[in-house]
Amino acid sequence: MENFDLSMIWALIIGFAVIMYVVMDGFDLGLGILFPFAPDEDARDVMMNSVAPVWDGNETWLVLGGAGLLAAFPLVYSVFLPALYIGVFLMLAGLIFRGVAFEFRFKSRRRRIWWNRAFCWGSAVATFAQGAVVGSYIQGFTVEDFVYVGDAFDWLSPFTVLTGLGLMAGYALLGATWLILKSEGYVQDWAYRITPKLLLAVLAVFAIISIWTPFVDPGVWSRWFDHIQLIWVLPALSMLCAFTIFRSVRRRDEGLPFISTLGLFTFTYLGLVASKWPVIVPPDYTIWDAASAPESQLFLLIGVLFVIPVVLAYTAWSYWVFRGKVKVGEGYH
Repeated sequence: MENFDLSMIWALIIGFAVIMYVVMDGFDLGLGILFPFAPDEDARDVMMNSVAPVWDGNETWLVLGGAGLLAAFPLVYSVFLPALYIGVFLMLAGLIFRGVAFEFRFKSRRRRIWWNRAFCWGSAVATFAQGAVVGSYIQGFTVEDFVYVGDAFDWLSPFTVLTGLGLMAGYALLGATWLILKSEGYVQDWAYRITPKLLLAVLAVFAIISIWTPFVDPGVWSRWFDHIQLIWVLPALSMLCAFTIFRSVRRRDEGLPFISTLGLFTFTYLGLVASKWPVIVPPDYTIWDAASAPESQLFLLIGVLFVIPVVLAYTAWSYWVFRGKVKVGEGYH
């Protein structure tokens, strides 16, 4: 029973870290995806300046979630790493290129176009890889006794390509609504114009994935359709958030589009968790199958319970200090 309780607590901690990373790092990755389509170089400066003070802190949640997963559910790594080596490598390479572009773009004049490309392609590759990894989790792995026995490219399939493209559209939507919140003038007008188009793209991809998923994983079909489930509340709330985005953009609200997009991502994420729970290594292994020893989980939990409030406080303080609009010609570099 102790192991059951600790495994549940760790699952909640890791799940919280994942959604915090998605919603917080998602908008700056989305800005990178939108970079080539910006009106001009001044608009690109505003886009990058709007996230420059907080982007590296956002990635703290990725480190926390990954480290927590290794500590609390080490057997997951015996499957995920061999199955997703290439996808994870692409994600990390993209994040590195994006991080380098952050620092060198403002210091370069003659070769700025190359740093623009590094920022864009790094963001796009990292986002696509994350989406493909999520798709791989949905479709499951070929596992025998917690050993991956599939191919190195099993993670790449038509379904995972779709989930990768879907996450790119979703992050771009987050980036556009963030830009509505943080910019003004013609940059904000551009963000208002592209937001409804991005939302339609996201809804179209999400609809296809939702129809496709029960055929990829029969367990999801059973979870969704065998009985009347409260799980259907989550997509309903997602659609409510989508409607709110449309309406708030037409009314030219500034904060509500971004908040509603965060809600859209959160409810979609909760829908995925509810569809697979308590499986952590599809198709068969649960969080209790993959859990480390209770003593290890308890020892590490004590440290994490001190770390999370510090990270939350630092994050909140950073966003509070750098609140307000980012104007053309002004920045933090």
